[in-house]
This record gives sequence, structure tokens and C-alpha cells, in this order.
Amino acid sequence: ACLKENWNANAEAAELQRLIAVEQQKAQFQAQVHNFTDVCWDKCMDKPSSKLDSRTETCLVSCVERFIDTTLTITNRFTQMVQKGAH
Repeated sequence: ACLKENWNANAEAAELQRLIAVEQQKAQFQAQVHNFTDVCWDKCMDKPSSKLDSRTETCLVSCVERFIDTTLTITNRFTQMVQKGAH
């Protein structure tokens, strides 16, 4: 009976860790969206308007794509550094 209780406790702890990791990933994603929204809004929105013109839309799309590419490059580089350090 003790082994079964221990296994259940371990399974619950593992599930809790998984849920925490998922929530952390969601929070990181939301922070990234907030960050590139701020950066790209400041860069592309020179005059407030009720309509999004094509130049502003192109600027926003390019800005967000560059931001995502840069973030992925930094993340991949960091992952490589951690993996090299782990070996």
C-alpha cells in the first residue's frame, strides 16, 4: 500500500510540475506579445488614425516578423549554450 501511495504522490507532483511549466510558457508568450506590440507600435504608428493604411500594416508585419526571428535566434543560441554546458 505504501508503494502505491508513493507512486500516486509522485504522479501528482509530476502533473503539477507539468501544469506549472505550461502556465510559465503561456506567461512568457504573453510577455513576448506585449513586448513586440509596444516596440512595433512605437516604430510604425506615426500618426493615430481610425484606419490602418497599407504602409503602416506592412511596417507592423515586418516589425513583428523581425522580432519573432530575433527572439527565435536568441532562444536557439541560448539552448545550444546550455546543451554544450551540460555535456
